[in-house]
Amino acid sequence: MPGNEPRRATRRRAPVRMNATAPYIGRFAPSPSGPLHFGSLAAALGSALEARQRRGAWLLRIEDVDTPRIAPGATDAILATLERHGFEWDGEVMRQSRRIDAYAAALARLKAGGHVFPCACTRREMADSALARDGSRRYPGACRDGLPAGRAPRAWRVRAEGAIHFADAIQGPQEEDLARDIGDYVVFRADGQFAYQLAVVVDDAAQGVTHIVRGADLLGSTTRQIHLQHLLGLPVPAYAHLPVATNAAGEKLSKQTLARPVDDAPPARTLAAALAFLGQRPPAALAGASLVEVWTWALAHWRIERVPHSLQSLAPDSAT
Repeated sequence: MPGNEPRRATRRRAPVRMNATAPYIGRFAPSPSGPLHFGSLAAALGSALEARQRRGAWLLRIEDVDTPRIAPGATDAILATLERHGFEWDGEVMRQSRRIDAYAAALARLKAGGHVFPCACTRREMADSALARDGSRRYPGACRDGLPAGRAPRAWRVRAEGAIHFADAIQGPQEEDLARDIGDYVVFRADGQFAYQLAVVVDDAAQGVTHIVRGADLLGSTTRQIHLQHLLGLPVPAYAHLPVATNAAGEKLSKQTLARPVDDAPPARTLAAALAFLGQRPPAALAGASLVEVWTWALAHWRIERVPHSLQSLAPDSAT
């Protein structure tokens, strides 16, 4: 519950002034649906090292706006795991669950601009729709020009229009035609929850985030987020997408695939394995070094250009 979280001053650096004076502001934004696994820790490490090497700030945000997916105690467990592995973040931890008013204001702006429309369609009604590029069902447009007679709105969708281009620092040039590849997408869900795409855009702008380094499982979300940034008149950060850690079956490490929490292994060994996973070629002896030695080596040797361009990579056996 808010107000009951343990103090974490030992791993929190001095507060950062969010007035765009920092040349680089990065962030790590885990969802508290379970404990951190190897893939999550590798994403946090890549994000933190890039920020620190660029002499920037590194922020921590808990993305708990999707309340049905929150696991009890997961937020505190995530913070404790990051501390145990030597991570230090700048300022206070942002929690999406405390920012509902900001998301409502953004939705109101989209409504006022005519960029969204109410939708009454159910998942069953969309079951036969064509697949979008990300594997979801592409919206067929039934409510785009007005709700059918007798139907009440269940969600709000953005009118997907135009092509989005961006240069990913790891994956290279990216392009997506929103109408063709994605379709009209949801920003306010039928269950009364604000969608991830809207919340993350609002939060990145509020925190002054200039660079986003995260897993490639979110690469498909980036064009929608840039689209929303354009519609809301918000700055567009630079993006870099790291490989996603998979198990031997090729499945992304997650709670659903029974990925082991990283707390099951010694922190220095896990960090050394994450550095190797990210293509940094740490010496074998680093796995048995102290946390201070691991971080010192990592900060001195981190090069984002060494990160593999693959979207997925097999995690070490000990991490799966």
